[in-house]
Amino acid sequence: MASSNTIDALQLRRALGTFVTGVTVITTLDAQGRRYGLTANSFSSVSLDPPLILWSLSNTAPSFPVFQAAERFVVNILAEDQVAVSGQFASRADDKFAGIDARPGIGGLPLIQGCTACLQCRKVATHPGGDHAVFIGQVEEFHHTARTPLVFGGGDYLTAEPHEFGRARTAMSQELVQLRAIRLGTRAVVNLARQRGHTYGVVAWGNRGPTVVRWEAPATPFTLHLPIGEVLPLLNSASGLAFAAHLPEATTHALVVDAVAADAVAGLPGATLEQVRDKLATIRQDGAARIAGKPRPDVPAVSGMSVPVFDGRGIMVCALTAIGAGAAFDGELHGPLGEELKAVARQLSSQLGYEAVSAAPVA
Repeated sequence: MASSNTIDALQLRRALGTFVTGVTVITTLDAQGRRYGLTANSFSSVSLDPPLILWSLSNTAPSFPVFQAAERFVVNILAEDQVAVSGQFASRADDKFAGIDARPGIGGLPLIQGCTACLQCRKVATHPGGDHAVFIGQVEEFHHTARTPLVFGGGDYLTAEPHEFGRARTAMSQELVQLRAIRLGTRAVVNLARQRGHTYGVVAWGNRGPTVVRWEAPATPFTLHLPIGEVLPLLNSASGLAFAAHLPEATTHALVVDAVAADAVAGLPGATLEQVRDKLATIRQDGAARIAGKPRPDVPAVSGMSVPVFDGRGIMVCALTAIGAGAAFDGELHGPLGEELKAVARQLSSQLGYEAVSAAPVA
């Protein structure tokens, strides 16, 4: 544990940045009635009786003397579409209120319109806090709306959505289960792409077969050819093979027969129907499907791995898929990528109510 004398300020800032907050703009008037405002995420509630809140400001901030002297201030809690408002009040602009719809509140203090909430406060105390001052205000008037708040964490603006990572508690139709699976899968692939540097996708079963509903690429994707809505070949793509292995045979039989007849089976030229069934059985046993891409003149070689996500009835509702450039792609089923992808799929399946693991497709 680092002592106060050895703490790296930059690393501490990054550590503190992992605590996700809302975003506020604090507004007030100076003695001449001029409007001042700044962006802050140091806001917190303190007490309901009396209704107290706090926020802090750097002692070296240009507006520090104004807020130190002010008797009142307003906490404007920004909504998710007010990123530009946040940026404007965080800037060094001469007139931070330019183009801002702000209306007078108590004592004429600016109330920014369109916010999630506005708290009009009387300052009741100021406390020193190292290189900041902590202002405590008593809420005199407030209003709030149903607008979704703007969120900030890790140096980025974020979106606030209901948490869906608990287990499903109520029965849902198959369509709603699939929608929930896609939402969960989308969040999962966003995190995976950010952390691992691969390209990940969510694939659902549509009325024409396995259909891509989301791609999430890292900062430097290996390809920009990531079409949404593309219907993937059933037996010549990792996602298609995963569906063929895990969906009820009645659902996929006609497409499997067509693929065999067209000699469109990955890794099995001239395959028979029996050979395909053996391949699908192996995929079920492995818990993942993989395919090694071959280069073509117009499209880079794409290799992929896909794992199934199941609902509470054991029906595969979507696939999580990772793709990469040809031979450079880590396609080992039991390698780091394969194990992580399977672990994420198991977690999502559990959240959809799935408990048992079976090597056979649902009849």
